[in-house]
Amino acid sequence: MRYTTYAKYTKELADLVNLQGLLDQLGDFLLQSGFAGGPEDWPWWADPPQGGDRSMDALREAIIQALLQSGQLTPEMVRYLRGDSSGDEARDREIERQLSELLDQIVQRLIDEGYLKTKEPPNVPAGYSAVVGPGGQARAAADQVQFDLTDRGLDFLGYRTLKNLLGSIGKASMGTHDTPYLATGVEAEAGSKPYEFGDALNIDVPATLGSAIARHGLAIPLELDYGDLMVHQAEYRSSAATVLMLDCSHSMILYGEDRFTPAKKVALALTHLIRTQYPGDSLRVVLFHDTAEEIPLATLARAQVGPYHTNTAEGLKLARRILLSQKKDMRQIIMITDGKPSAMTLPDGRVYLNSGGLHPQVLETTFREVAACRRAGIMVNTFMLARDPALVGFVKKVAEMCRGKAYFTNTMTLGQFILMDFLRRRTTRG
Repeated sequence: MRYTTYAKYTKELADLVNLQGLLDQLGDFLLQSGFAGGPEDWPWWADPPQGGDRSMDALREAIIQALLQSGQLTPEMVRYLRGDSSGDEARDREIERQLSELLDQIVQRLIDEGYLKTKEPPNVPAGYSAVVGPGGQARAAADQVQFDLTDRGLDFLGYRTLKNLLGSIGKASMGTHDTPYLATGVEAEAGSKPYEFGDALNIDVPATLGSAIARHGLAIPLELDYGDLMVHQAEYRSSAATVLMLDCSHSMILYGEDRFTPAKKVALALTHLIRTQYPGDSLRVVLFHDTAEEIPLATLARAQVGPYHTNTAEGLKLARRILLSQKKDMRQIIMITDGKPSAMTLPDGRVYLNSGGLHPQVLETTFREVAACRRAGIMVNTFMLARDPALVGFVKKVAEMCRGKAYFTNTMTLGQFILMDFLRRRTTRG
């Protein structure tokens, strides 16, 4: 995406900023996984990662970084943010005021155009505090004001992620030319057939008239018989129910890599794909950790990792229960994880934890749930973000038991693998 570097500040600068391009740059920040717990909850051997800050100050700082990276600030603003004084104190204060004004206007545009919402109205103070330094990024709103993504904002991020994923696969999703590749929005049709009772009345008018003319000749009035009716044939489209199981144990954000945010992006992309191309399908999201719970798609952006173990069996059990309530032709579970099963729910409701993972009793309980999914006709495809030898064996066993697939991938290719697998299953008929 092209950006323009401005030579000097104008009052229209905020109006000229491409909001959709800016939102695309802010995607990782807006979907950050953060940490759902206090310092006392984190393992003794690791420092809690920072993240999940949804204050207006954090948003302004992220916007400044995005504008800096895309070169959309004036040279004076860039020098000021780098700590280089102009030598004129009055001029420095004016640049500071301009930056504050620019940020206020951009945030207000994001709110006015329906991408963001606030929990309480911003209170704009009479003056401006420092943009850099201890004062923080030009507080133009009260410290307590928090922002959140709207449904439109979530939908846009899902669309952008889906578009990027389709582009990285290497096939365009637009156009009407027939190709041997899978693509969204291409409707396959066959030749017409004589109408039979129960068929949809999707009449092929030219074929129907042609049949009547061939039977009775070209005459007015044209004699049209029941046998002349021809209807279009369309490829049979089955409906599918999908549960996306996301591992939110603490390992998903440790070791210097955030693995949970890319998983959330994939969920948003799948949501957009299903809503626009497969309206008869359903997608539900289940988080699993010490236990498991379903979350609404509207709250996905705020979902965070926590200091939890990995109760894979409980996640599968909940996903299976959700899918059995769906009257669809196809049911599937897409499980994204990076850890070994390290927890299980006991019959009395207590949770047994084993930090080492792959305990025989925990594995037995997990395999029991995998077998239950297979008996229910539910496919389980596992996308593993780690390559520990013991873990590889576990994942392969799961795939073998449920006749699913095991993908060993990383955060960069996770979305491509999941999207290709989903499209392949939706377009393949047994």
